[in-house]
Amino acid sequence: MPHAIRNSSASSDTYHLCTDVIDGDTIVVLIKRKKVKVRLIGVDAPETDGPYTKEEYFGKEASAFTKKMTKGNKVRLEHEQQKQDRYGRTLAYVYFEDGTFLNEEIIKKGYGTVFRKFPFKYMDDFKKHEKKAKKKKRGLWKQEVLENSETLLNKRA
Repeated sequence: MPHAIRNSSASSDTYHLCTDVIDGDTIVVLIKRKKVKVRLIGVDAPETDGPYTKEEYFGKEASAFTKKMTKGNKVRLEHEQQKQDRYGRTLAYVYFEDGTFLNEEIIKKGYGTVFRKFPFKYMDDFKKHEKKAKKKKRGLWKQEVLENSETLLNKRA
């Protein structure tokens, strides 16, 4: 069931087309005819192979999940106080027109872990969802994934 839309003074009622997916926690959204990279707040998905990153176990699966959810769909962005990261990406919570909260879905389904480096307003909720995903062995918490990615998950926990 989709998560209810959470209201915030830093959110917009405007929906934007998601044109691409960089990896499991970064998408590209078309805003005023400009492609904008959006980093999902509170989510840390395994990396895919890129110019600055080495592929991590379960990275392709996490990226495929995010792509299936977002590409070609319209999304609404909600921001916190810090609107960009050090790489110039827009930081946001992402919602679909039906109210589904993408950041939360990635954690619930086990395609990413909670990003704990910086506090964010839904951190406690995300930690609860992560704990439940671990218990239910979803996504990267499946036994065969755990056996192949012990180092990855230890650094994220």
